[in-house]
Amino acid sequence: MRTICFYFQIHQPFRFRRYRFFDIGNDHYYYDDYTNESILRKVSNKSYLPTNKLLLELINKHKGKFKVSFSISGIAIDQFKLYAPEVIDSFKMLAKTGCVEFLSETCSHSLVALKNADEFKKQVTQHSNTIEETFGVKPTVFRNTELIYSDLMGEIVASMGFKAMITEGAKHILGWKSPNYLYCNAINPRLKILLKNYILSDDIAFRFGNKSWCEWPLTADKYVKWLNQIDKKDEVINLFLDYETFGEHQSKETGIFDFISALPEKVFKKSKFTFSTPSEVADSLQPVAAIHVPTPISWADEERDLTAWLGNEMQQEAFNKLYSLLPKIYKCQDNKLLTDWKYLQTSDHFYYMCTKYFSDGDVHAYFNPYETPYEAFINYMNILSDFTIRLNSAVPENSMEVELANLSTLLTEKDDKILRLEKELKKMREKKLSAKTTK
Repeated sequence: MRTICFYFQIHQPFRFRRYRFFDIGNDHYYYDDYTNESILRKVSNKSYLPTNKLLLELINKHKGKFKVSFSISGIAIDQFKLYAPEVIDSFKMLAKTGCVEFLSETCSHSLVALKNADEFKKQVTQHSNTIEETFGVKPTVFRNTELIYSDLMGEIVASMGFKAMITEGAKHILGWKSPNYLYCNAINPRLKILLKNYILSDDIAFRFGNKSWCEWPLTADKYVKWLNQIDKKDEVINLFLDYETFGEHQSKETGIFDFISALPEKVFKKSKFTFSTPSEVADSLQPVAAIHVPTPISWADEERDLTAWLGNEMQQEAFNKLYSLLPKIYKCQDNKLLTDWKYLQTSDHFYYMCTKYFSDGDVHAYFNPYETPYEAFINYMNILSDFTIRLNSAVPENSMEVELANLSTLLTEKDDKILRLEKELKKMREKKLSAKTTK
């Protein structure tokens, strides 16, 4: 069996508004609704909707032989429901074909796997339930945020009943081995591991529209020629991409839609490759070996490590401060707080604080609402400070916090009373003015 496994990541964060120091304790709404809606609508119209339409046409054209898989973050699903429900409908149409697999991840698109196993399991379960409720299928393959993986994470994922997990085919963990085989977790061999072929994936995701690239322009014929040059013993080519590759990162003018439209037919006519979903790969192939990943890897930057999110002191301080709140979060019953907790964890907020400018600078700047990583850090910490005050008020644990909670309640009641009296005063003035006008 020689097969191609396409996997696409769909995610957009809830971006925060400019939240000043003087907003702390006074304004508890953190989100830039205009920017969030504008970006989601733009990407939906340029990328998600036209690409979904094209994939549906290709699946029907090739009578089910063309297959793909998606990992849609819980954050993205929340935004689709708010701003673009038609995108969810288009994914449902793809789901009905039986040629599309939906993967599970953390509901917050978070880095929690690096911090707390119980919270990680909770978020994965929440996301799996959301996928099942939305698309009518229960995920059996897991994809962690940013393809982050280690042996211990894989063991946890295996304990939750997933058959396979996908991650980066990083050179420093593969050594001389090829990513084009199925592997297994080093601790629990029952969990199959699919490794991204980052060269062939990045040829599409990053280099496709680069006119200075020596292989530009990339055509379907050329790409299939490269596939045919791969060692005949290699069994699976895992192509893992951001879905925004189509129409957003690579604009329509680059020919990206023409490329993906022509690719399946060229594969079927000029190669012995087929297309499979991750679960089909896990069911059909036998692992050739265990893959040993003692230290977490990711799909980001040249290093394929965690430094894009936790590589400097700002990121680490924000990350540790956030998860220090977990004990109180478990006691919290306030739905608004729990929703904010969900959105505060999204990995993008830590990515915006990255100071890795040089070769990876353009990547880190894409969709970044901040001018500098320091601005991102200050904004996030201001929001986290307000969130902490609200959480302490909702779940006080000592006499001082109880007193502060009572004071906060009194201030809120006072503000409400002032607003109510101002409205009554306004009505009285309008009534008085109306009486004078009548006379």
